[in-house]
Formats: sequence, C-alpha cells, structure tokens
Amino acid sequence: MRKQADRGRREVEKWKKREKVMLSTKDLVFKERPAKKLMERYVRPYKIEEIVLKNVVKLKLPVSMRIHPVVNVSRVVKYKKPVKGQRVEKLKPVEVEKVKE
Repeated sequence: MRKQADRGRREVEKWKKREKVMLSTKDLVFKERPAKKLMERYVRPYKIEEIVLKNVVKLKLPVSMRIHPVVNVSRVVKYKKPVKGQRVEKLKPVEVEKVKE
C-alpha cells in the first residue's frame, strides 16, 4: 500500500529567504484578463519574505494583488533568469475593441 502511495510523491524543495519565485495563476482572478485560457501560467517573480513551514512560504506581494501573502509551495516555482541572447517580450494588457450594436 505504501509503495503505491509513494509513487506520486516527490522530495520537498529547499526554499531560502529572499529567493525569487513565480506565483501560479490557477486560482487567481484578474479583471483585466477576460479569457482564463489566454492567461500566463505564472506571474512575475516575487521574493520570499519568510519560510513559515517547510511547505508554506510568505511572499512579498503588492497591495493591489489583494490575496493572502502566505501560500503553499505547490503554488510557486523557482524563478529562472532568461538565457543570454533570449528575447524577452513585455506582455501588454489585453484590449478589447468596443462593438457598436
């Protein structure tokens, strides 16, 4: 029984204070993004303020996010810098044309 349960488990990553991570958008709601399927999977890098538990971290989020800063590590991934020579495009907000009826 234990063998079957351990198949899907993985080792817990070691998180450090002031490390940059990307936050998952899975359960977040953005007003400016009308279609969820067109959104990014992860949003900008945020710094870890504090490690609450081995699987819970506190992020330094802007006030405009309006979510609780303490999140489970399953909602974050480590930030990787762009490779040298890689083109980085700034994402623009989605604009919808007004349709006159």
